[in-house]
Amino acid sequence: MAAHNALGKAGEDAAVAYLERNGYTIRDRNWRKNHLELDIVAAKDEELIIVEVKTRSNTDYAEPQEAVNWQKIRRIVVAADAYIKHFCIDAPVRFDIITAIGDAGAFKIEHIKEAFYPPMF
Repeated sequence: MAAHNALGKAGEDAAVAYLERNGYTIRDRNWRKNHLELDIVAAKDEELIIVEVKTRSNTDYAEPQEAVNWQKIRRIVVAADAYIKHFCIDAPVRFDIITAIGDAGAFKIEHIKEAFYPPMF
């Protein structure tokens, strides 16, 4: 596995551990349908939470959440819609970003709740 892939997996593992410590139930990780993917799908307080995880070793060039541009948001929202239809979910949906900065085992986690809202298509 390439180093950046290993770092991304470790960051996602850290994000899942953070969510579980904070009372979230993990429904799915890396859920895929065709070309669509959701990093983490969680639930808490009868709300479905779609979590995009961004992992970086440092912030020398940019903050990790800056990688979630409007094109990425659109893909996440389309994937979330497919997930909701696939599982026939009737619950409020929230879109969060979790950033993991550092090295495996020593990440600084930031949870950005309601990081974005679905755009109007």
